[in-house]
Amino acid sequence: MPYEFEEILETIRMTEIEHFDIRTVTMGISLRDCHDRNIEVTKQKIYDKILRYGKQHVKLAKEVESQYGISIANKRISVTPISIPFDACNAEEFIEIAKTLDKAAEEIGIDYIAGYSALVQKGMTNGERELIKSIPFALSQTKRVCSSVNIGSTKAGINMDAVMMMAEVIKLTAEKTKDNDSIGCAKLVVFANAVEDNPFVAGAFHGVSEPEIVLNIGISGPGVVLEAIREAGNVDLQQLSEVIKKTIFKITRAGELIGRKVAEKNGIPFGIVDISLAPTPAEGDSIADILKAMGLEDVGAPGTTAALAMLNDSVKKAGLMASSSVGGMSGAFIPVSEDVGMIRAVHAGNLSLEKLEAMTAVCSVGLDMIAVPGDTAVTTIAGIIADEAAIGIINDKTTAVRIIPAYGKKIGDFVDYGGLLGRAPIMEVRTISSAGFVGRGGRIPAPMRSLTN
Repeated sequence: MPYEFEEILETIRMTEIEHFDIRTVTMGISLRDCHDRNIEVTKQKIYDKILRYGKQHVKLAKEVESQYGISIANKRISVTPISIPFDACNAEEFIEIAKTLDKAAEEIGIDYIAGYSALVQKGMTNGERELIKSIPFALSQTKRVCSSVNIGSTKAGINMDAVMMMAEVIKLTAEKTKDNDSIGCAKLVVFANAVEDNPFVAGAFHGVSEPEIVLNIGISGPGVVLEAIREAGNVDLQQLSEVIKKTIFKITRAGELIGRKVAEKNGIPFGIVDISLAPTPAEGDSIADILKAMGLEDVGAPGTTAALAMLNDSVKKAGLMASSSVGGMSGAFIPVSEDVGMIRAVHAGNLSLEKLEAMTAVCSVGLDMIAVPGDTAVTTIAGIIADEAAIGIINDKTTAVRIIPAYGKKIGDFVDYGGLLGRAPIMEVRTISSAGFVGRGGRIPAPMRSLTN
């Protein structure tokens, strides 16, 4: 359907909106032409290309913000998974590339640059192994670089050797960034079924099937949905679903407009709009509060997974009606530290790690921004990653783990990063050993549903 842009924006302005913003406009840049046998030449090519395309990104996004009166919270960049074009590099050279990415991000004026990544769901090249080894050092020596590794997919199964490696990487990253509550782990995601056009960090990367450059946008708006649910009152669940869909439809239309305008100003193609409801630590901007407004006493109550499934499904249906360019992960995120309602539920003892895992079967991603005791065993972390990956490959959906074994912290303590990363209580983890299982190595075979050809 044609876009009635001014009508859409007027509808948004007339709504009682709380915390509606565009969460991120993320410019994806291919680095596949930047390799050189000389690492210094490679670094210069990377820096020059990112600056060439991205130097006006923040400025132009701010112009669109001003023009339309809708805030764009973050302007970011994602790049080709670094292990792909630079597969001949060793760990030390990968760290130098990470520093180059960090330098470019600082010059452009963005908070994060993502794509220090590898895709190893079926096996690892020598270069991918070197990149994974370098992650703790790269994240501890940079401020803006984000990393992700895809260790499983519905088509390939789960690479358990990579799962164990990533558990060790997470523990070492926590130790190397211990002076700041192990913040390096907040910039590191382990995926199953990672998507190529995700605009949200820390998991964004510019996929190999993406064009030379593209602009993807991630919208937000939990506060808008919360207000709409409260205004709807005591309606039945079908009617409530319609309320959610109508609200998401409006903000998706407005969000796509903003994304297309930013792309147009940059003179680059527009890619996708990711319609994920992404919370922040601000009051009224919480997925947990939405679930409570739907009728739960608190997140973690029986019925929580069903309520989240309905919310996620309503978001996806509305997005597909609103735009032909929906992509990314699109749904509802449940990061603990970034959602004030989730933080309260954990602190009150109402929300456990096991209940969060159940919720990840029906939401957009997975166990996100979960802080656990610093002495949590590597094999336990590997088991948690494997469980999430299993949910992803069996259900043919993206799942992820962003877990923080906060160095020196125990249950009852908090990690506090401020800003969008927020504050998280240290959650209890079952200490029953999974070492004998995760230590077997090899690959969990792809499930039956992989045979779809």
